[in-house]
Amino acid sequence: MTDAAGLPYRPCVGVMVLNAQGLAFVGRRADHGNEPEGKGNWWQMPQGGMDEGEDPETAARRELEEETGISSVCFIARAKDWLRYDLPSELIGVAWHGRYRGQKQMWFAARFEGEESEIELERPGHEAEFDAWRWVPVAELPDLVVPFKRDVYAAVVAEFTPMLGSR
Repeated sequence: MTDAAGLPYRPCVGVMVLNAQGLAFVGRRADHGNEPEGKGNWWQMPQGGMDEGEDPETAARRELEEETGISSVCFIARAKDWLRYDLPSELIGVAWHGRYRGQKQMWFAARFEGEESEIELERPGHEAEFDAWRWVPVAELPDLVVPFKRDVYAAVVAEFTPMLGSR
């Protein structure tokens, strides 16, 4: 049994990509049946780890393009603080080779300015993160993600929703 209190949080970034209608991009985890978080139909926004010394916005742009092919975006907001989640106890010592207790994430909102044909989930040199994608109302985001990430998603939605206006 690994002691979670002695483990750090993995530095990570996430991007809420919004289309012209104010809907958010989500991808279905390609490995959703094989992940230690269990079988499920989990959807999430693009997110991923930061490289050593990498600036959060640079990491967010890199992860977004690696996971979705999306590069035609305008970043419009950055979360005011890092958001954290802890892994469930059964995943401590298992996920990320046991090196982390959870993630600390810096979230960004971005407006998608390209054509949907730009979205490419299978990219040369990168293992597919998602096997399907869709646009969803922002309010639905917390219900789509694996349960232990829902508080972070609720916080992201609460922070970025005011900028969406009446959409």
